[in-house]
Amino acid sequence: MPEAGGIYRSIKLAAQLFGRPLESLAAAERRRVTLVAARQQEIETRILETPEAASVMLPAALIDASLMEIRRRYADDDAYHAELERLGLAASSLREAVTRDLVVEAALERAAARSAPVSDTDVEIFWQVNRHRFRQGETRLLRHLLVTINEDLAGSERQAAHARIDAIRARLLREPQRFAEQALKHSECPTAVHGGLLGRVPRGQLYPQLDAVAFALAEGMVSAVIESELGYHLLRCEAIQHERLLRFAEARQTIREHLQGQRQALCQKAWIEALRRQAAGRSPDANRW
Repeated sequence: MPEAGGIYRSIKLAAQLFGRPLESLAAAERRRVTLVAARQQEIETRILETPEAASVMLPAALIDASLMEIRRRYADDDAYHAELERLGLAASSLREAVTRDLVVEAALERAAARSAPVSDTDVEIFWQVNRHRFRQGETRLLRHLLVTINEDLAGSERQAAHARIDAIRARLLREPQRFAEQALKHSECPTAVHGGLLGRVPRGQLYPQLDAVAFALAEGMVSAVIESELGYHLLRCEAIQHERLLRFAEARQTIREHLQGQRQALCQKAWIEALRRQAAGRSPDANRW
């Protein structure tokens, strides 16, 4: 039976690489998980021997949150515990494996913290060279109104729901500026409390039926009734912001975070490589690491 750390590592990699629980993977997917897990185990073993790892103090709440994240990958408690039992993994062993994983992450963060800070000049140079990449797609400022369909609830059957939203739309065609008021009164979407306001929406964020209609509306226009699996919808386009290049002030923070992330990743890679060289100097078997 594999040790607890190896089992947990495989569970985590199954979610990261394939977005599914370990037991649902095909044979080829399991082989990939096994190969990646073996590589990670070697690296993690070296990291856990470092002073950076030895000085890490983890709050219990962080460990609990990580365990809960694993639990959420399963349909229910029975499926979760059945999988742990099948793997021969006790709850205490899983907690130890999660703790080990978090210590490794914390040690890597400490290594990343040694990276040089990004200067304003670095940011400006990146902007000058790459400004063409900072393009913001078209967005629409939208309001939304939903009437749901429920055949088991009087007044919400399909025909009744359609009649209700048709009456609302008729009012809005006469006075479209009343959309927020009508959404507050009649919408069954959580946005009703904000007058149906969805905010600035880019393409692809809404249900496909709504997205196509939203990006065909002119400013101030109220849509026809749209049906989706949620029910009947109305949309109003409050404003259109066309595709444009971002200004430097808008892109500055994104650039800084991008450059800092690159430097931190390089710093971590160099640290791990230094650990590899140290291991190679101590043991001939470490050359395969």
